[in-house]
This record gives sequence, C-alpha cells and structure tokens, in this order.
Amino acid sequence: MKNIILVLLFMAGNTLLAQNQFETTILNAETNEPLYGVSIGIQELNIGTTTNEEGKAVLRNIPDGEYDIEIRYIGFETRTITRTFPLSEEENKQEIRLQPSEEQMETIVIESTRSSRTFEDIPTRIEFIAGEELAEKGNMKPGDIRMLLNESTGIQTQQTSATSYNSSIRIQGLDGKYTQLLRDGLPLYSGYSGGLSLMQIAPLDLKQVEVIKGASSTLYGGGAIAGLVNLISKTPEDEQELSFMANLTSALGLDLSGFYSEKFGRLGTTVFASYNLGTPYDPADNGLTAIPKFERFTLNPRLFVDYDENTDFNIGFNFVSEDRLGGAMDYVENESGPGYFERNDTQRFSTQLLGNHRFSDNTSLQVKNSISLFEREIEIPDYAFTGYQVSSFSEVNLSTIQEDTEWIGGLNLWTEDFDQEQGDPNQDLSFSNYTIGAFVQNTWDIEQKWTLETGLRGDYQSNYGFYLLPRFSLMFEPSEKLTFRAGGGMGYKTPSIFTEEVERLQFQNVLPIDADEAEAERSIGFNVDGNYKWAITNDLNLSTNLLFFYTRINDPLVLNQTIGSFYEFTQPGGYIDSKGIEANMRWSYQDLKLFVGYTLADVNQHLNDETEQYPLVAQHRLNNVLMYEKHDNFWIGLEGYYYSSQELTDGSTGEPYWILGVMTEKRIGEKFSVFLNFENILDTRQSRFDTVFTGTLEDPNFRDIYAPVDGFVINGGFKLNL
Repeated sequence: MKNIILVLLFMAGNTLLAQNQFETTILNAETNEPLYGVSIGIQELNIGTTTNEEGKAVLRNIPDGEYDIEIRYIGFETRTITRTFPLSEEENKQEIRLQPSEEQMETIVIESTRSSRTFEDIPTRIEFIAGEELAEKGNMKPGDIRMLLNESTGIQTQQTSATSYNSSIRIQGLDGKYTQLLRDGLPLYSGYSGGLSLMQIAPLDLKQVEVIKGASSTLYGGGAIAGLVNLISKTPEDEQELSFMANLTSALGLDLSGFYSEKFGRLGTTVFASYNLGTPYDPADNGLTAIPKFERFTLNPRLFVDYDENTDFNIGFNFVSEDRLGGAMDYVENESGPGYFERNDTQRFSTQLLGNHRFSDNTSLQVKNSISLFEREIEIPDYAFTGYQVSSFSEVNLSTIQEDTEWIGGLNLWTEDFDQEQGDPNQDLSFSNYTIGAFVQNTWDIEQKWTLETGLRGDYQSNYGFYLLPRFSLMFEPSEKLTFRAGGGMGYKTPSIFTEEVERLQFQNVLPIDADEAEAERSIGFNVDGNYKWAITNDLNLSTNLLFFYTRINDPLVLNQTIGSFYEFTQPGGYIDSKGIEANMRWSYQDLKLFVGYTLADVNQHLNDETEQYPLVAQHRLNNVLMYEKHDNFWIGLEGYYYSSQELTDGSTGEPYWILGVMTEKRIGEKFSVFLNFENILDTRQSRFDTVFTGTLEDPNFRDIYAPVDGFVINGGFKLNL
C-alpha cells in the first residue's frame, strides 16, 4: 500500500512540474500606460485571467505544447500571440502593447464640441446614439424622433397636446424651452419653428445623435440651459448607399422612406425623402383621436464638394410639408360636423451651408449659414392663428491645434422675424430681433491624466442687452478603465412666447411680452460624473456611469391667467432648481447586452415665497433594455420603462406606470431585412387610469398628458439596401 501511494505521489509531482505559466505586462501602445482589466486567455484550454492595476497578469496551469494566447480589451485591437511551452526566460515576462481600435474610434467621433479629439479625450460629458442602436430606434418610430430621445436616461419627451400629438424635449426635468435642438450644429428648429418639430424630424437619414446635458452656451449661445441635442446627418461614404424602408402600424399608420448617397470624385451627394401617413386612432373609444390624421412629405438633398485638398463645402435644404388634424373622431373622419378639432398646416424650408478651409495641418477656418422659413396655421373651433417666421444663423470660426492645447474662437449672428398673419389683432405677437455673439474655447492637456476645457461667450441681444457666459469642464483619467469629469457654466434665455404652455393654448388669448418690462432668465449649473469600464472575463464586460447634476434658473418667466381670460407672462422673482442623479449600467456577455438606467430628477419652483414641485416631471425613472444579437443576422430586444407619479398643473397627482415593449429584426441575405415591434404591450394608457379631458366633445377641457394615449401598437416592415 505504501508503495502505491509513493507511485501516485510521484506521478502527481511530475504532472505538476509539467504545468507552466505565462507572465506579461500589457501597455497602451500610444501612451505606454498600463492597462487594467485586460482579458488574457487560451481558449483551447478554457483558462484565462485579467491584468491588475500595474497591467501585470499571470496565466497558470499551462501544459507543455504550442498554444494561441488571445489578448482582448474594450476599445483596443485584439491580439493573438503563439507561444510554445515551456518558455525560456527571455520569452516570459515580456511587455505587450495594444493599439487603440481605429474601427471603434471612427464610430464615436463627436461633432458637437467642434474638437478634433476622440470621444474618450473630450472633457465635456457627451452622450451619443449611433450605429445599431440608432437603427433599432428608427425601426420602432420611423416617422419622428420622439422615441429615440425619450428612451434615454435623463430625457423625457412631454406631449403638449392630447389631439395633435405635439411634444417637446425635457432634459433633467426642465421645460422644453431650455433645450436647444440643432441639425448639424445649425439652429433649424428654434422659435416658432420649434412647434411640432419632434413630430416632423425623421431619424432615418441621421448618422448619430449627440446630447450635452447642462449649460452648453459657449459654442451655441443662449437657450441651452438644460442642454442641447445635435442631430448629425449622414454624409457620402466611399461606397454608394441606396436604401428603402417601409413600415405599417396596427393603428393604420404608414411610413415610406428612401436614402441615397454617393461620391463622384470631388463631388458627393445625399438625398433623403419620406412620406408619412397617419389615420385617426381612438383606442380608448372616448371619441377623441389619440393619434391624429396627418399626411407629411419630407425632402432633404445635399451636395458635397471637395474643392481642393484644403477646401471643402456642402450645401443643401430641408423641406417638410404637413397637414395634421386631430380632435373628435366624428369630425376628423368627415372633416365636417359638430365636435372639437385642432388642425395644423405647416410648411418648413431651410437651407444649410457648411464650408471648411485648412491653412495647415493645425489651423482651419469654418463657415456656417442657414436660412429658415416656417409657416404654420392652427385652427380650432371659432379661432385660427397663423404665423410666419424668417430666421437665419451665420458663423465663422477659426481653430488651431498645438502640442498640448487646442483653441477655437468665432463670431455668430442670429436673426429672427415673426409675423402674426391671423389671430386676434388686439394681441399681435409679432416681433423682430437679432443676436451677435463672440466665443472662445480652449482645451488644455495639463498633464497626462488631466485635461481642462474652458470657454467664454459674449452675446448682445437687440431687445435685452449683453450677456457674458463662462464655462469649464475638467477630466481626470487615473487609469484606462476609470474617468472622472466635472463641469459647470452659466446660461441665459431671452423671453419668448414659444413655450409649452402657449402651445397648449394654441396661442389664443396670449398677450405679447413687453421687452421693456421683462428680463432674460439667467442660469448656473454644475455636473460631476464618473465612468468605469471593467473587462471581467473574456466575454463579460461592464461599463457604468454615475452623474450628479444641479441647475438653477433665476427670474423664470411664468404664464398667468389675468382678468378677462387672457394669459400674460410675468416674472414674480424666485427661481427654479433641478437636481438629481443619473445612473447607467451596461453589461455585455457574448451575444447578450443589458442596459439599466435610473434617473432621479428633483425639480422645484420657488416663487412668491412658496416652494412647489415642478409639474410634469417623473421624479423617478427606470430604463431597462435586454438585447440578444447575432451580428448581421438577427436581434431581439425587451424593453421596460418605469415612470413615477407626476405633479400636474391642476394640483392633482398622476399615476405611476410601466411601459413594456419587444423589438425584433431578421436579416435575409446581405441586402434585405424584416422587422417587427410590439410597443407598449401592457396597453398602458392615461385613459385607463385617469381622464384626458373633462366636459363634452364639442367643448372639451384638456388635462395634462403625462402617460401614453395611444396604447398598444404593433409595427413592422422591411428594409432594403441596394
């Protein structure tokens, strides 16, 4: 027995001696910094490990023989090296350098900061929606961008009309008038043209959507108190693109669109066209349209010219024509008879010009211009309002890059002219103004782990005077997996009649603003966030972000009802403040991805020595998405969104609710795919647990819309890429 034990121990000892280990240090090839959390594994043996904070790792229990060692890290090119064990001393403990992934960097080039830096090197906190995520959201709502924005943490789209479906963007709980909506950095949807804009922007010709939360006034001027949303259009690529999409909904809606882009030597072009049709839809059977009847046509052509190696420009225009009718179903279906109705006829036309000239590799000049014409007629029983807006934006800026710093400075000119063509002549809302602005911004690499971005803007507004707006952003990157950002700045918003409250009134009985009596609303805001990336195993990755924000708006403009049923803007003093948390967590494991987001928005108004919760803000929100995806083959996603109770303008409190959805797409061959989505499968509707209006269908009194009104809707269709 003793001899048998000795033999077994001898064999085990030889087996242990035959096991080898691989020691290495992983560095960033560009910075020579150690990379923490890099996955190192031998798939054949099903063994693996990760690097520590010094970038070191030890892979143990490797038998004798030749093996492929795979080295993987998020944002870097995967490397595979072959080693034959046992290793010599020279082969072991070698340093290995990983190159940043150029392919991934190309997908996250940010344009809103106008910087040449990559996404990871920008001190300003920016969120973006691009690639497959943008395509998935486009499948669900091909006709507009409401869902695209509403399902992002910290952003809520607020429906302002029960019958026309009109909506506005709220960032971190603040009113939609405090958010700037841009197209390729141009303010095409400002002022009167902001009405119905979310309903008239199709997402299918967008390359990406960029969101900056908090004061963003250095580069884009006043109005970006809560933040800005920049819609970036597709540009011609080396390969021709010709794509078509058709979508049909269970609410009898139809979306048809086509996109074409191609390069012809120094010339290039993109053309986007879409046709959207809505049928009056009343899932609550209460006699009112939850989805109005509408017909919309969109055309966006652009021409791109590479004049020479140093000069390029592009020109184009956007055209949208729409007829929208909502209200009592009997009236809308026949367009005659008794019952309440709301008709919106709109015509949009805007031009775009962007030019660039490079004096050298480090210095460039950019010129921008847009001219926007917008006409909208609103008609309700016994009242009609029509307005015509002409606005323009021009800018010239110069940027230069040095060894560790980057400068950009420029001049802007905004003009806005609004004429009331129809309405009450005793309350003419017409006005005209202009704003001249100058700005400078500097981005400075203080040292390897610290980057500071500072900016200063000065604006002169023809009716309200001069405003000076400083701003800063600081980034600290202690390691490749951990990044901290902090920022803050000041903003302003000049008085405007184009607000959510006025939209709800269809501009009826609203008195004009007296520029001699009113002042601009002034703001100050700060945010701090941390981002953490962890490659737990070869297949399991985690990315988290935690943001704390605070914004205060002094002397807010408030719409009050006066004697005689008129509405007047006043400034009672006091302030509005928004503070809270945004938490995001993204897990990925092989073909599975899980996103969990939470928003806490505590928004209060402190007016007339009283403090009240700001209406129509869900203090708690959850965003949950689970996705299974086989790349270029098939994907299916489950979505769940929770909204806590909201304070309403009539003093009551709305009910909390959940929205669940399922979305799928299957690729058939290389050029064809079909998709099918089940939106709001719980059929969550405000009409199921609360009222949408009181009174009669001839004279309804509409309440705040804080939950969906259209309920469960199925949509599906196909996409063709030629």
